Amino acid sequence: MRFGAPSLLFCVMLGAAAVYTSPACAEDIYSTLERSNGSTVKDHVRRAQKARDAGRWIEAHAAYKAAFETADPASSTEKERAEIAGELGLCELALRRYRDAIEHLAWSLEQRDALPLALQLRFEAGQRKAAPYVGTLYLSVDPPDAEVLIDGKSIGSPARTYRLFLDPGQHMVRARLAGHEEAFASFDAQAGKPTTISLQVPRAAPPAAVPAKDAATVTREPKRSARGAQASAAPTSSTASKLRIAGAVLAGATMAAGGGLLIWSAYTEEELHNRATALRGADKDASRCARPNAPRTCSELRDLQEKRDLLKTAGWVTLASGGVIGVLTLASLLVGRPSSPSDGVRIVPTVNGQRAGLMMIGAW
Repeated sequence: MRFGAPSLLFCVMLGAAAVYTSPACAEDIYSTLERSNGSTVKDHVRRAQKARDAGRWIEAHAAYKAAFETADPASSTEKERAEIAGELGLCELALRRYRDAIEHLAWSLEQRDALPLALQLRFEAGQRKAAPYVGTLYLSVDPPDAEVLIDGKSIGSPARTYRLFLDPGQHMVRARLAGHEEAFASFDAQAGKPTTISLQVPRAAPPAAVPAKDAATVTREPKRSARGAQASAAPTSSTASKLRIAGAVLAGATMAAGGGLLIWSAYTEEELHNRATALRGADKDASRCARPNAPRTCSELRDLQEKRDLLKTAGWVTLASGGVIGVLTLASLLVGRPSSPSDGVRIVPTVNGQRAGLMMIGAW
């Protein structure tokens, strides 16, 4: 009996220690399981749901993304993959990643038959919220096996028609196929508005056959023809280069002068404002300058105003003239440069509601 009480006390303390340490150990093991690279899809989804319910959207997004990338037809069902994609899209919507959100929500709703009605309605509501922030491109390509690139990045497996979601702004779509010429289109994706483009990828023209007589002539006198062409092209190329350099210098000087005139007009505007303010402070009668006996300061203000208007007009005209000279110089460079089949340079016109211009694609 002397040792009964201490033994009983020791057992109670040992049991309490086991009770208090067991949850901590289980939590550590669960956390290690979630952090391990070999986590299953269900582990990722469980962690994502826990973070989502707590409002930790960044953590929930990372977990749902890991689950979406881990899930495949061999280890998950179509319903599970569609649900994960939709939940991932809602997390991206909460993080204002609208393009990623609408892509995952649209992908999920393509498998709507596998989703419960409640999830369909929830994902459709999220898609409607993201749509006003994203531009939609409806693209058709012929032939359908051509590779399609948006802003230089391939969009995946070839198809005849595509529905693509893009951030608002200027984009370039290209289609290419072996034995065909590349097709280009530039467009301005506007938030909440669809854009429709149809690309035709024409067959490349076969190389022209050289007649036998001409081929023999070229074979006998290749060096003399090359030297003659080089000698005739050298003076023209040198003169054109000098004219382009002079045009670039003139454009730069003209635009600099225009900018200087605009700066001068701004200083004149500030001086006019200061004098007018001083005049109103000295004379409480605001209509004094409209009377015949107006003070001399009023005439000085009118002269200063005319000077400001003249400087501003001259500045804008000079600046615009410099821009026109620069555009003409650039156009002469593009038109005068001899093209080569190996250059691969394309000039694509771009037109939208606000602006028009040219876009060059390729390598010099």
